[in-house]
Amino acid sequence: MGDVTLTDVTKVYAGEESVVAVEDIDLEVQDGEFVVMVGPSGCGKSTTLRMIAGLEEVTGGTIEIGGEIVNDTQPQKRNIAMVFQNYALYPHMTVRENMAFGLRLSSELSEDEITETVEETATLLEIEPLLDQYPKQLSGGQQQRVALGRAIVRDPQVFLMDEPLSNLDAKLRTQMRTELQRLQSELGVTTIYVTHDQTEAMTMGDRIVVLNDGELQQVAPPEECYDRPNNRFVAGFIGSPSMNFFEITLADTESGSTVSGEGFEVSLGEIDAPPGEYTLGVRPEDFTIVESDGITATVDVVEPMGSDNFIYLQTETGTAFTARVDSAFRPNEGDVVRVGFAADDVHLFDADGDRIEHRRERTPPAT
Repeated sequence: MGDVTLTDVTKVYAGEESVVAVEDIDLEVQDGEFVVMVGPSGCGKSTTLRMIAGLEEVTGGTIEIGGEIVNDTQPQKRNIAMVFQNYALYPHMTVRENMAFGLRLSSELSEDEITETVEETATLLEIEPLLDQYPKQLSGGQQQRVALGRAIVRDPQVFLMDEPLSNLDAKLRTQMRTELQRLQSELGVTTIYVTHDQTEAMTMGDRIVVLNDGELQQVAPPEECYDRPNNRFVAGFIGSPSMNFFEITLADTESGSTVSGEGFEVSLGEIDAPPGEYTLGVRPEDFTIVESDGITATVDVVEPMGSDNFIYLQTETGTAFTARVDSAFRPNEGDVVRVGFAADDVHLFDADGDRIEHRRERTPPAT
């Protein structure tokens, strides 16, 4: 079994001033699951991965792999395989030798069995013609496949991947994302993948683990993190362009609820939240161009994206925000437009940044 369980895991770096890198992380990764840890630089995601691998000592809490506590188990005995950002290939060894090296050290396979395993994995990764070449003869994408192959041949319980695609160009990263998903699905090996790229997190993971300042913010499927973020941090981090935020007052009127901010007041019908001060969150794609009852703003910049346009706007009071609209609507810089939004599309956050559940259940379309 390749399940991984973290219970109250903490990492503190001692010094003149102790630094808490990870604090009280609780996480259960199921056997065969693809989980992506995401967050800004310094949030603790790589430190958490390294503690699972045994490369960092755990200050507090426990880590279990396959039902066994491994806090004091050496990395080579944890039955995990790690893929690093820099590939870490041995330059003086061929692809074949790089892939076989770990097997010779950690298994009791014969040379014939090692050769067969390496060649089968090379075929899976479509690098069989490269087996007798050296790393310096390979492209970045080919080197990445070799690094993956070196991990796969070990047949581990768990794959740990620390930003393995960050050195590739944009097109190759997209291709390799697809390849990694296919491989993980075929192999069925538990995978914990670290990235700072929320696009990778949204497209690759069965679940996303969002970290910030060493603390767990949310663990959920990608669509749940996007549609129902736990707090303002997750709402702003997941999604591109990121969510827009406005400081508003929610009030009840005879016709329903209204939200008012600096320079605007919008009627939203019935909202299941008490009147008060909130932060209003609206994703760029949830804005629509309206004739009335919206936010009036001046166009700063228009970015044509092909299928749609990103419009960067500013209210009279200087609040900047972004709308994502159909490509047919392309205003000029300096134009004044009015944008609106629906009650079911907005998010409300309290003074602590926690999301207030206010949405009514959406009615599915008739079939």
